[in-house]
Amino acid sequence: MGYQVLVALALSLVGGLSTSFGALLVIVNETPNLKMLGLLQGFAAGLMLSISLLDLAHNAINSIGFLKGNLWFFGGVIFFAIIANFIPEPTLAPVSKKDEGGKDTLKKHRRQVLFSGIVTAIGISLHNLPEGMAVFLGSMKGLRVGVNLALAIALHNIPEGVAVALPVYFATQSKWQAFKLATLSGLAEPLGVVIVAYLFPNSLSHEILEGLLGSVGGVMAFLTLHEMLPLAFDYAGQKLAVKAVFLGMAFMSASLYFLEISLPQEMSF
Repeated sequence: MGYQVLVALALSLVGGLSTSFGALLVIVNETPNLKMLGLLQGFAAGLMLSISLLDLAHNAINSIGFLKGNLWFFGGVIFFAIIANFIPEPTLAPVSKKDEGGKDTLKKHRRQVLFSGIVTAIGISLHNLPEGMAVFLGSMKGLRVGVNLALAIALHNIPEGVAVALPVYFATQSKWQAFKLATLSGLAEPLGVVIVAYLFPNSLSHEILEGLLGSVGGVMAFLTLHEMLPLAFDYAGQKLAVKAVFLGMAFMSASLYFLEISLPQEMSF
């Protein structure tokens, strides 16, 4: 059992730290201007919506039924909506005539974007936690299953690292802060291994796991529509932002497809 846990931890680190690679793709480039940021925020919103609706919620409904799957999903929405009420929105004192359109305005933009990045990191972390559980359960079925799953998740997590690092880099101008937050969100994956291995050493209820995945989908859908999409509209304009959203959804759907075909049939929970 101990050896299997170590193998699962190593494999989950491969998957989780791929968010760091996504962050590297962001920080090696110059900080984008506001319009480019809006387009990339729209793209990231598409990634998140695709994960939440076409992956997590879809699988929960197929696995535990339409009613239970939706209850878990909207439970996640309500939970995060309540949490969001206690998170102060970034605000700024009214802009003076002297500074209008200047440093204060840019500071306000950066605060808004930083808030979006932090909330996105929370959502990605919640999403990566059950992925770590999945890697552990896959490793229990055999090394080949665990390796295939970890590699597929690694490819799947690269754009998630982009989604976290991009707004943080823009807001803070710090490559280290962007890289650190993206990496921390990925480390939720090995944490999932530890939770399922030591808190549920014998078995984890299939229905509970699927329900948790569905609720994470609700959390991600809410934060995408509440935080990321409005910023994309503000900075890139609605028409361009919507195109970026669908491009992101297509990209993540392709990632989910390759993740699915890498899984044996018995692991498709």
